[in-house]
Amino acid sequence: MHDIEPHYHWLHLYTSEEDEYSPFFEQEHSEFEFSQTVYNYLIHPQWDSFGSPTLYLKILFVDYEAESAIIELIGEWNDVIQNDVMVLKRSIIEPMIDKGIQKFVFLGDNLLNFHAAEDAYYEEWYNELEEGWIAFVNFRPHVLEEIKTYKIDYFLNFGGELDAVYWRKLSPQQLLDKVGQIIERRLS
Repeated sequence: MHDIEPHYHWLHLYTSEEDEYSPFFEQEHSEFEFSQTVYNYLIHPQWDSFGSPTLYLKILFVDYEAESAIIELIGEWNDVIQNDVMVLKRSIIEPMIDKGIQKFVFLGDNLLNFHAAEDAYYEEWYNELEEGWIAFVNFRPHVLEEIKTYKIDYFLNFGGELDAVYWRKLSPQQLLDKVGQIIERRLS
């Protein structure tokens, strides 16, 4: 897992460490010191910690005018033991909503597991988005099954075309446009 880096092809467009509104503003990363782990596996030092011992992320792109953010995940999302959704919402999502972000794209290619508990924080998050949405792109089938089992799917957009987005070949704006179009078709 230490070889899996956050997507870096958009660094010339956005870095969360240089965004004064980012929860990771002025954070410094080592290129050589591997100290963060998901269980017993070291992960690349470019991933950002937000308080969960098993889930890490990287804010890849934010467009404040379009009220949109793209966030890549790695590890295990565990609401049962860690209450990751609460930690994520309080430390990352709420500050972003306060700065006007209403549309969240989460990239789940490197999310290994998901353990849901209840839907209260997902519902709260959903209700705080005036005209926005939450999209899970390229999440693994067993992760999506867990989401469906706990009926969190009411608050999230995932599956279907969102599971086949080749986002690494797109620009951030192309990805946001594509996900937005998929969601708009679903709503109409």
